[in-house]
Parts: sequence; C-alpha cells; structure tokens
Amino acid sequence: MDQKVPKGVLFDLDGTLLDSAPDFIVSLNNLLRKHHRPALDPEIIRSHVSDGSWKLVSLGFGIEETHEDCASLREELLVEYAKNSLVYGGAFPGISDVLTSLQHMNIPFGVVTNKPLIFAQPIIENEPAFKHCQTLICPDHLSAIKPDPEGILKGCKNLNIQPEECVYVGDHIKDLQAGLNAGAQVIACYFGYSLEASDHDSNILGASHPRDLTALIQGL
Repeated sequence: MDQKVPKGVLFDLDGTLLDSAPDFIVSLNNLLRKHHRPALDPEIIRSHVSDGSWKLVSLGFGIEETHEDCASLREELLVEYAKNSLVYGGAFPGISDVLTSLQHMNIPFGVVTNKPLIFAQPIIENEPAFKHCQTLICPDHLSAIKPDPEGILKGCKNLNIQPEECVYVGDHIKDLQAGLNAGAQVIACYFGYSLEASDHDSNILGASHPRDLTALIQGL
C-alpha cells in the first residue's frame, strides 16, 4: 500500500504526550500506605503505567487481576488518581513544541487512548500543551479498545482524513498494532513507559525523545 503525506496525527496519551507516571506513583503508593503495604519502587510503577490501573493494583498488592479484591482496590486507586492527575505530571518536555509545529504545518492532531473519558477529558482541557487537540477518543466511545483499530478509524473520521493519511504515535506495542490494523503509519515512542526498538519490526520508526517526533512526521 502506498503511503501518503500525513494530513493528521493521532497520539496515545499516557507515555506518549503525557508523563502521568508521577501522578500514578504518588497515587499507588498512597493507596499502599493506606492498606499498610510497603511502597513500590517508582521505576517499577513507571514501567507499567501504560499497562493500566488493573496491572498497577496487581503489582502493588501482589495479586492477580482476577483476584476478588482487585476490582475494589482499582476503584480506590482511581479515586486517588483523580486527586493527583496533573498535580505531579504533565506533558513531556518538548511535546508542546511538537504540537505547535503541527499547528504551523496545518496538520490537525487528536488523541486515541485507552484511558476512560472521565480522566482523559480534564487532562486535555487543563494541560495547556493540548489546547489545540481536535478529537479525543476514549473507550467510552468504542466497542473495542486498542489493539483494535476502531478508535483510530474513528479519530481519522473526526479529523476528516483517511487512515493512510494518518500517523499514529504510541509507546506500547498495542498502540503500534492498532495503528497498523487501521492502515495508518505508526511511530514508536521509546521515551514512554514500555516500548523498545526490539519490541517491533525494524521498518517502524521510533522516537527517543519528543523532539524527534516533528522530524519523523515531516519525513514520512
């Protein structure tokens, strides 16, 4: 399939645009202390932020995600996270410049995330770097989440572009799979939480720092 010059860019949120790890580190360790459990190493929490809240509870409490207590502990974690969102974390350094460059190139951008709308929307509205975001797609809008391509296809429709005209940028293997499944071009973020070059095919481009993203997008 011939690829076209990008006419729009869709991003994952946590670990791609947003460094939410500091917020989750504080939130999970607060919850562990509440339950008289030892705090978890911040780097362990950081490396699993993109795996979601179920995984963080599983790690912190040493239980399987299917354990009978996991759901209630997850709800407690999300309540704690709501208090801390954007308090300790924010856009990765350099992301604001990337998004400004897209605006100057008249390339619209949006976000396709597995983060629930109740948490994602306030972040998009309150983080100044994201003020020009033109679409936000969350699990609330979909019947299937990444790596299913539904969210990216919906994001492309909202930006009024075809999937082959879109670049999807993410820091998790499921992000890359979703982008490829949608027929979009993809860029891997190595500055995020969970992705390394060895995790994907060698023909996929990767960014070691947010500042790399503008050049990679322009070069597609």
